[in-house]
Amino acid sequence: MGAYLIRRLLLVIPTLWAIITINFFIVQIAPGGPVDQAIAAIEFGQGGALPGASGEGVRASHAQTGVGNISDSHYRGGRGLDPEVIAEITHRYGFDKPLHERYFKMLRDYLSFDFGDSLFRSASVLTLIKDSLPVSITLGLWSTLIIYLVSIPLGIRKAVHNGSRFDVWSSAFIIIGYAIPAFLFAILLIVFFAGGSYYDIFPLRGLVSANFDTLPWYQKITDYLWHITLPVLATVIGGFAALTMLTKNSFLDEVRKQYVVTARAKGVSEKTFSGNMFFVTPCCW
Repeated sequence: MGAYLIRRLLLVIPTLWAIITINFFIVQIAPGGPVDQAIAAIEFGQGGALPGASGEGVRASHAQTGVGNISDSHYRGGRGLDPEVIAEITHRYGFDKPLHERYFKMLRDYLSFDFGDSLFRSASVLTLIKDSLPVSITLGLWSTLIIYLVSIPLGIRKAVHNGSRFDVWSSAFIIIGYAIPAFLFAILLIVFFAGGSYYDIFPLRGLVSANFDTLPWYQKITDYLWHITLPVLATVIGGFAALTMLTKNSFLDEVRKQYVVTARAKGVSEKTFSGNMFFVTPCCW
């Protein structure tokens, strides 16, 4: 078991490297990178929104040199800007360096946890991650707990009643839920239950109410659960299918083994058998 865990942990390193490398080259190849976005911001008079700079120097350079003289630029959005302006933007984002230098610099920055600044929000990426991580962990823990509490008993019940109407209809529902993207289900929940078009039962944003600090402890609990209900539902709806079907199939594999046949021959009741199978089914460990 220890050797298996060590192997799995060591596989994380090449997996992360492969993901980072593939993502890097996709970003380099795909059009519409940060340079194009900065050029578009200048074209529409939004140079001050450029991350990492006020944009005044770029706008001043643009005003001094004029426009209409870079028809040979490989940035399509910059055909109305001066080459010096584009060169300044390219240098700011490091795109004036060779591809291999940018790649190794990215790896060094990632190893030192320097993720740079967000291109869309005026804050460092690490700060944004620190702000969002507690919420993501909270939703992930609640989602995992609910998925396991529902999927494992449901999978066992489906295996016990294999081929019945309950098995067929429950399979249809969980497969439909699996097929619906989480973001689409979230929109439906907002429309129906968060003041969209029908009912205004749950809040639309935030983890707690504005008066959370003044509430008694039991109301704080209910207020917190009230706020996370819709996000958790949107997260878990697609997670039931895989674990439920895995539990069902594992259960059906176990019931065909010799020790189960022997237990049934000795008169073990179906209720006792189903309850104890929870602890011997591999997916439930």
